[in-house]
Amino acid sequence: MGFLDFASKSKQINKPKPQPLGYWEEQSYMIVVPKNNDADVIDGIFDRIAAIKGLTIKQKQNFNAEQRIVGNAVVDYQGEEYNISFFYDNFDGQSLYAANMRSLSENELQSVKNAKMALTVFMTFNDNPIKSYHLQIKFILAAIPELAAVYDESAEWVISGRQARLYAQSDVLPPLSALYSIQAVGEEGGDIWLHTHGLCRCGLTELEVIKSSSEYANDHVHIINALADRLLEKNGEGDVYYIGKIGDDIPIVVTYVLWSEALEEYNNPVLGGYSDRENDHNSRTSLIFAFKNERDESLRNYSKLDIYDGLWESGNPMFFISNKETERMRAAAEERFDYLKRAWETLDCQVLIKIGLNVDEKYKEEAGEAGREHIWFELIDMKENSFTARLTQKAYWVDDIHEGDIKEFTVNDVTDWCIYTENFRITPDTVYLLFDD
Repeated sequence: MGFLDFASKSKQINKPKPQPLGYWEEQSYMIVVPKNNDADVIDGIFDRIAAIKGLTIKQKQNFNAEQRIVGNAVVDYQGEEYNISFFYDNFDGQSLYAANMRSLSENELQSVKNAKMALTVFMTFNDNPIKSYHLQIKFILAAIPELAAVYDESAEWVISGRQARLYAQSDVLPPLSALYSIQAVGEEGGDIWLHTHGLCRCGLTELEVIKSSSEYANDHVHIINALADRLLEKNGEGDVYYIGKIGDDIPIVVTYVLWSEALEEYNNPVLGGYSDRENDHNSRTSLIFAFKNERDESLRNYSKLDIYDGLWESGNPMFFISNKETERMRAAAEERFDYLKRAWETLDCQVLIKIGLNVDEKYKEEAGEAGREHIWFELIDMKENSFTARLTQKAYWVDDIHEGDIKEFTVNDVTDWCIYTENFRITPDTVYLLFDD
């Protein structure tokens, strides 16, 4: 996410006005770098695209560099129409090489560094941004099966070729967090300005927190993630969201306010203030605030996020995950469970597996409509069709199981998992880290 990549910012004061969206905010722009400089990307591209499962090409236009004609495909994908455009052009691999490249392997890095050409693919997202994103990644892999990396210009981050391949070849949607990045600007020991890139292409506002700090930045990142996911799921009405709680009785209720209005709440100059809006971060982007109580919410008397300072560490914060996302995570964990088995057999690693336990009858109302408590176990032994694991935490809604208890399960009980190696923390969404490139 580019988190804690610090850079200094100027402190000049002025009050620029909100500006129109940039092209990368109106549409989703991705630049695809082939592994091979000599690859003939355009030849046969429509045949490869037509082979995408669930896709039918309704109209097409060939790319022509000499006449400056952009390639285009109007497609039907799973019953919805999409308009996807592309062009193949010169590319300076050194310029992208300076960007955030930590997700790339050495081979992928070298391919990007040496690249002279790249394919740009752009499209307008429909009302389901993550499905649109998934299609764009599938389109990209079909266009360039041997790709080194994808620069997601709209989100301002780099996707490895292995990650793009994992997403494209999966029947499971990518995580909502794939749609946006969270970047941090600041100075060691000083204020930190957190802001997203990528949400505008989804028809939403970008989200920001200013006057964060090294101590609380990770908690503020969790707030941004939770609110962004709620907005992407259209889970709620208006602009007030109950996204989690600290301890048992402190709700985290947040809202967002357009930057031009929100900055009136701060003493300028401030990092992320008016002087940082002259050339960018000045279109549809909003600062996050919180409500202390229901009365403040009704009066729109919002507060800065520092009302939670000092509560995070002792309060055991919990951020809510929707049933829809829980089901997506379960599907990804099941689809990619063989990778966990392989890691367990071949690597020196610790494995945690989240199990969905049926809650006791007396807790069903509190647990909600899903009726399950998702709780972590440590893997002890793996068999062909089952595994044994030890409970690592307290269960709140299941009385007859306790921390340290050992139980046997099957893959049908799994809702998530995590592999800890010496170098990586690997989840079903980052299992590409185990892939050869």
